[in-house]
Amino acid sequence: MGHWDGRQHIFLERQLIMQNEMRERQMAMQIAWSREFLKYFGTFCSLAAISLTAGAIKKKKPAFLFPLVPLGFVFTYQYDLGYGTLLQRMKGEAENILETEKSTLQLPKGMITFESLEQARKEQSKFFIDK
Repeated sequence: MGHWDGRQHIFLERQLIMQNEMRERQMAMQIAWSREFLKYFGTFCSLAAISLTAGAIKKKKPAFLFPLVPLGFVFTYQYDLGYGTLLQRMKGEAENILETEKSTLQLPKGMITFESLEQARKEQSKFFIDK
């Protein structure tokens, strides 16, 4: 491996490390957002549960409790995302897709190539010149 190849290797490693750092920071922000949202949404759900339960008892209509079902699903999802195992399950499913369903990940018309980009650029240039 020549001197230049060594520099390219180090540059590529740095690029990969930087991309991974950015990905980790974005994921941490997503989890933090979910945890913060959960605090506010949990408070809202608690107040709604108390109010709807009181209304159901006072009016003797159990239908008042129905809105708690979708609120419960949203709360459970956010809790699972912020504190549960949702991210690990999603990672496992993503790994499964990468291993067994590779064809579903392919771009329409295949991978973008330099030639297809050049052709699109030339066609776009003609469009602007013709105007």
